[in-house]
Amino acid sequence: MNESPENERFTERAQRLFDDSVERLDAATLSSLNRGRHRALAELGTAGVARGHWMRWVPATGVAAAALATVMMMNARPPDVVQEPVSAADFEMLLDDDDELEMLEDLEFYSWLDLAGPSAGDDVG
Repeated sequence: MNESPENERFTERAQRLFDDSVERLDAATLSSLNRGRHRALAELGTAGVARGHWMRWVPATGVAAAALATVMMMNARPPDVVQEPVSAADFEMLLDDDDELEMLEDLEFYSWLDLAGPSAGDDVG
């Protein structure tokens, strides 16, 4: 990305000021900063070991979850819905204008009939 000349001058000036301030630090401050840096690196190392212990289980957990999902999907049963074939008489009944009002009047009966379903002993033909 091309920076404007103003941004480049600002960046160069900020870098020079930072370098000058670092060069002017006394030995006690440099030593304190160095000790702090070493402590931070040591803590990072121990935290990395603990994190690494848990991180090695992430891929195995992902594989186990995928396997479980696959088994569940393979063992899933389709719903027990049986689609009855539609006959031409059904369409004729729906398209006939005379029977439409009559069918709406008996809607409660048709709902009950649909819920009851055919019995094992009925010979409906």
